[in-house]
Amino acid sequence: MDPSKVNLPPMKDLNIDNITENTVIINSQAPDQRLTYLLERLVTHLHDFARETRLSSAEWMAALNFLASVGQITTDVRHEFILLSDVLGLSLLVDAINHPKPPLSTEGSVLGPFHTHEAETIAHGELMSHDANGDPCLVICTVQDVDGRPIPDVKIDIWETDSSGHYDVQHAHRAGPDGRCVMTSGADGSFWFKAIRPVPYPIPHDGPVGQLLKLLHRHPWRPAHMHFMFEKSGWDHLITALYIRGDPYETSDAVFGVKDSLVVDLQRCDAELAAKYDVEPGALLLVHDFVLVTSEESQDLRDRNALEAMKKLGRKVKLLDHLPVPDLD
Repeated sequence: MDPSKVNLPPMKDLNIDNITENTVIINSQAPDQRLTYLLERLVTHLHDFARETRLSSAEWMAALNFLASVGQITTDVRHEFILLSDVLGLSLLVDAINHPKPPLSTEGSVLGPFHTHEAETIAHGELMSHDANGDPCLVICTVQDVDGRPIPDVKIDIWETDSSGHYDVQHAHRAGPDGRCVMTSGADGSFWFKAIRPVPYPIPHDGPVGQLLKLLHRHPWRPAHMHFMFEKSGWDHLITALYIRGDPYETSDAVFGVKDSLVVDLQRCDAELAAKYDVEPGALLLVHDFVLVTSEESQDLRDRNALEAMKKLGRKVKLLDHLPVPDLD
């Protein structure tokens, strides 16, 4: 960009009292209103944080080195920045803002760092996990709307750990994807598959996020759960999980994912059900009905929530592509 074509005030003699407003000014030349607003709020909060905490040079450098180490350990199958976002509660916050759920619909939960796009598509009733050491678990579910009508042809991503508490991508010599699959709901909204009992496990804590948890005297454990992600055009994207009741970490999830509505009981298959679904009598059974909302309904709710939140903050805004920007009119 040609500096002669940008009209800026002199940027000299900057100090504690005027650095923020001048940084905001120089960042406000772009035509993208949303980008300008995001940078204005980010810079303001970052500078206020430094002033409020009297951030030392050593602490500033330690934070930069920490972020660098988060990037250095990140790979295609281990996203340490997602993990950092998870343990800071940011992942759950962003999901709650972007995918608000009206009453009777299924609540969201965190994506986590181990979702992949290599899962095989399986038919109803097939094995998702081939872990011979896991306790077999039959999973029978439906997808419906808030009025109880079935939703067919929904793409469903499902993933869980093996019986040792590791996802497939955590094994260096794995032969291929396991403990994960993609399914499609049937005409009646149903889908069912054979998995294993979910087990509690620690999030990866051999890297910078684990070091942070140790400094904070926080444990790295997640309660036993199974991940689900639902996609269909016209319906709000749902990332969620089901958590097994009674898990020792049910109330202290390291990434804040547990909600009462997502806590479920494991049952046992009786002889009739076992014969119908070709499993052993007494096998573990997980049954759940997932409820989706339309994209329009979720978007309308998000817009209302955004305007209400900005009003409480005393900010005059308008929505641009359903995202708040300053209303300068």
